[in-house]
Parts: sequence; C-alpha cells; structure tokens
Amino acid sequence: MPTNEEFMAELEAREAKIKEMGGSEPVKKQHAQNKLTARERIDLLFDPGTFVETGMHVKHHCHSFGLDKTEIPADGVVTGYGKVNDRTVCCYAQDFTSRGGSLGEMHASKIARTMDLAAKMRVPMVGIQDTGGARIQEGVSALDGYGQIFHRNTLYSGIIPQITLSMGPCAGGAVYSPALTDWVFMVNGSSYMYVTGPDVVKAVMSEEVTHEQLGGAMTHNAKSGVAHFAYDSDAECIEGCKHLLTYLPRSVYDKPDSTYQEPTDSPDRTCPELDTIIPEDPRTVYDMKQIIRAIVDDGEFLEPHQHYALNMIVCFARFNGHVVGIIANQPSYMAGVLDINASDKAARFIRFCDAFNIPVVTLVDVPGYLPGTQQEFGGVIRHGAKILSAYSEATVPKITICTHKAYGGSEVSMCSRSVGADIYMAWPCAELAVMGAEGAAAIIFRRDIAKAPDPEAKRQEVAELYRKTFNNPYVAASGGYIDQIIKARDTRREIIVALESLLNKKEDRPWKKHGNIPL
Repeated sequence: MPTNEEFMAELEAREAKIKEMGGSEPVKKQHAQNKLTARERIDLLFDPGTFVETGMHVKHHCHSFGLDKTEIPADGVVTGYGKVNDRTVCCYAQDFTSRGGSLGEMHASKIARTMDLAAKMRVPMVGIQDTGGARIQEGVSALDGYGQIFHRNTLYSGIIPQITLSMGPCAGGAVYSPALTDWVFMVNGSSYMYVTGPDVVKAVMSEEVTHEQLGGAMTHNAKSGVAHFAYDSDAECIEGCKHLLTYLPRSVYDKPDSTYQEPTDSPDRTCPELDTIIPEDPRTVYDMKQIIRAIVDDGEFLEPHQHYALNMIVCFARFNGHVVGIIANQPSYMAGVLDINASDKAARFIRFCDAFNIPVVTLVDVPGYLPGTQQEFGGVIRHGAKILSAYSEATVPKITICTHKAYGGSEVSMCSRSVGADIYMAWPCAELAVMGAEGAAAIIFRRDIAKAPDPEAKRQEVAELYRKTFNNPYVAASGGYIDQIIKARDTRREIIVALESLLNKKEDRPWKKHGNIPL
C-alpha cells in the first residue's frame, strides 16, 4: 500500500506532466509565432493565485487511427474558474501545443461543463480559442461536441456575458461559437476566423486570398463586423478583455449597480466647450466623440466595433459612477447617416445592454437613411427595422439627446419618444422634422422659386421660413415630443439627473414566448 507521501508525489508528477502541455518544442513554436500558450494566457487573465483548474486529468476516449497510443494533456483544453478584477469568471483556453487544440468529444465536454458551471455560478464565460478545428479521428463525436457548445452559447445568451478571445486559427465549425457570443476579440497577425480557408477558396472560387485578408483581425473588425476588438498582442488582447469586464455585470441577475464605481468626476460639472461645437455652417462636420468625452466621467469610454460602420458609435461609459451604453450617430463619417451596417451595429448593442440591465443613452444627429440600390437590394428596410425593434423592446432606462438634427424615419429610429425614450432632451439648435429646411422648401415652394426673379435668393428665403416654422426644437416641444430643451453645456448634469431618477424604472410588457426581430 503506497504511503500518503507517495500518493502526493504521484499527483504532483501527473500535474507537472500535464502542465508541460505539448512539450518544449511545440511551446517554442507557439512562442515563435508571437503567441502565448493556453496556460500563460490564463495566468494573465486571472488575478494571481485565484485560478482553479477543473478537468485537468480528463482523457480522450478515441482508439482509432493511433490515438489509443497518443497522450493529449488535459485533452487539449484548460478549463476552470477564478477571479478577474476580484470577480469570479469561468474560462476555457484551447491548447494549440497539444494536437493543435483540436476539439474532440471530451475536449468539448470540458468546455460544455465549464459553460454550465458559469451559468450556475451566474458569472461571465470567457473562451480563449486557438484550434485546428474538429479532431477528425473522432468523426461525428467531434461534431456533436460543437453542437453541445453552440446549444449552450444560445441557452445562456442574455443570462451571462459570453466573451471569445480568438487568439489563433479558428476555422469551419469552430467559428460559430464566437459568433454566438456577445463579444469577440482578435489579435492582429496571429488570429484568423473563416468558414473555409484560402486553399478551399482558391480551389472552389478561383480566388487568391491570404489568411489575413480572408479572416484576419482587421477583416472581421472593419469589414464583416464579426469581431468587436483588435489588438496587436496576446497580452494586450487579454488586458482589453479585463477592461471590458469592468463594465459588465456578472449576470442578468446582478443588481443594476453591480458595476458602480465611486466617481472622481463631479456630477455638476458643466461643459462650456459644447456650446459652440455644432458648426453654424450645416455643411461643416464635427466629431461626436468630442461630445461623448466631454460628458462622461473623466472623459473615458470603451468602444466596441470602433473600426466597423463608422457612421455609428456604440460604447460603454459611466455617468457619476453608473455604467451606461451609448449609441450615437457620427456626423464626421457619412454625415452620420443610417445604413445596413450601422443599423445592425446599433441594434445588437442595444439588445445587449437591455439584456443585462445597462441603461441606454442615445445621442442623435442623423440626416436619414442612406439611399441607393445597393442599400435597398441589401435589405436596408429589414436591417433598419432592427433598431426600431431593439429600442421598442428594451425596458432599461432610455435617455435621448438630439444635438443637431433628426430627420424623417431616422428620427423615429434613434430612440424617439414614440419608440420608448423615457426622457428626450434637445439642444437649442436641434431640428426634428421630416427633412431639412432646404429640401423641404424646395418641394413645397418649387413653383414660387421657379417664378422668382432670383430663384436662389427665393430658395434661401423660403428655406429660412420653413426652418423657423418647423425645424426647431420648440415646435417638437410644443407637441410633447421633447421633454426638455437644454443648454449644451448642461448635458452631462441633465443626463445624470435623469439617469439616477430612472434607476428603479420598472416596465412590464405582455407575456410572450419571444418576439420575431427582423433578422
């Protein structure tokens, strides 16, 4: 009978062997590609000494194609839980040094069990992906493993925040779990996501394309919108994930103030620079991010999708310590017009905020929807309706500020009173109307303009008349469509007053299984 010391020695020896992962050569190869190992990534993510590994001794059950003679440490994935920023988080990290991080039955089972654990604990789930894909030696068992993960991604959506760090190759079925999670991080030069790789694209479509062009970090951050954040190294990517987690509740069951931080910025601070930020010449643009920096706590915000659909801004920030989600048109890019991608970007962010009880602040300066055959054929009607659906469905506190213009259907779409804004404010220079004064006057007074001795002078005259009659906030306020007309400098203070008054908001809706958002 072995002694207790011998039992302990065996445990330590087994753990040490597993922690070597694929061995020194695969680890060197991983480092040569500017990639950290799965265990190094976990060490960076979790507070020192807090990570608890589960399933370390799990082994695959495959006996085909020589795998019965192959040891795969921890079956190629490290799973467990620990503290990130002193709050519990569950995590899995695929180990590319061990059989390429390939996913088989037990590998998937470890991930699924960790996801179940996160849901029970009511804490965020972080998945670090670095995989060669399905373990083909295991056949349909590997495919079933993917299905088990996808099913849980869907079941736990809106219950716990789910974050994917794509930190290596991710192809085929492996890409759909990231797509089902809330936030996707990628690393420039080392992470790739695609359904089929460059070789298949060349063989089937006769297209020459590199891994980076087809599925690199900036491809998915700027073109496809699949990813939300891009960083230049594994360490920066992990730090970005930790920063995001400071804005997120642990689960839907958390109290709204679970992310509150004691503010260092005065709630009474005014922003006099905003009084002159809107150009007097309507053809001159300005940067909406300057307004955001001016009004949020300490000028700090975290912007997902900062490279995608630049005509729309979405970001997390704080007002007097309380986390909010901000949705804002960006006049400096395409005049802040709404289009297919901007609509998708905003709607998804609104739905995330609503799912996790994060109040929504909307900054409006929108000229309308982008016209043209490309947008119409692409379904701008369907995509544009997503914003209407998201805002109307959201029951969190919703505060809207019109800084300059809100024309036509886009005025309604950007969280107007009619689709659920709790408090709607406008600056004195705001214009809420069917269209701009010049365009409207050109239609209404086209005969008068045509007959005038000086058509241009007449056009300006009637445009000014229309502006005074309709395109000012007082007309909208007189009809009850605006709650307050405020000085631009007071925007921060007024948002904080409204937000803190709405923190206990409760809005009941008729029971239903779920709505049918126009996907």
